[in-house]
Amino acid sequence: MAANPSFDIVSKVDRQEVDNALRQAEKELATRFDFRGTGAEISWSGEEAISLQAETEERVRAALDVFKEKLVKRNISLKSLDASEARASGKVFKIDAKVIQGIDSDKAKAISKKIRDEGPKGVQAQIQGDQLRVTGKKKDDLQAVIALLKGEDFGVALQFTNYR
Repeated sequence: MAANPSFDIVSKVDRQEVDNALRQAEKELATRFDFRGTGAEISWSGEEAISLQAETEERVRAALDVFKEKLVKRNISLKSLDASEARASGKVFKIDAKVIQGIDSDKAKAISKKIRDEGPKGVQAQIQGDQLRVTGKKKDDLQAVIALLKGEDFGVALQFTNYR
C-alpha cells in the first residue's frame, strides 16, 4: 500500500494573470472618457507591488475598482490583493497595492487548528513554510477537510494542490 493520501493548501497567484489584468486596466484607463485628463495611471512597482495614481482621490479609487474588476474576470481572488488607502503625494493621489503570496504563520496556525478541532479524526495538518500539507487515512476525510475549509474565511485565497 502506498503512503497515506494527502494534499497541499497553498495561496499562490499566477503573476502572468495579474500582469494581464494590469495591462487591461491600463488600456481601459487610457481610453475611458471619465478618466481623460485625470492623470490616472497603473503600473508595477517592484516584483509583487502595484502603484496607482491620479489627480483626485475619487479617480484613483475608481482606477483601483477597474483593476479589481479585471482581476475578478481573470479568476484571481481579491483576497490576494492588499490595497492601501488613497494618500496625497504632491499634486497626485496614490494607492499602493501588494499581491499576497503564501500563507503567513498566524493564518497557517488558524487553518491547522480548524482542521484539528472540526475535521475528521485521523487527519493531520503540517505547516511547511508558506503552505500546509494535510494527510489522512482515507480520501473521503480529505474531501471533508477541503469542504470545511472552503466554507470558512481565513482572509487569504486558498488553493488545494497535489491531491494524491
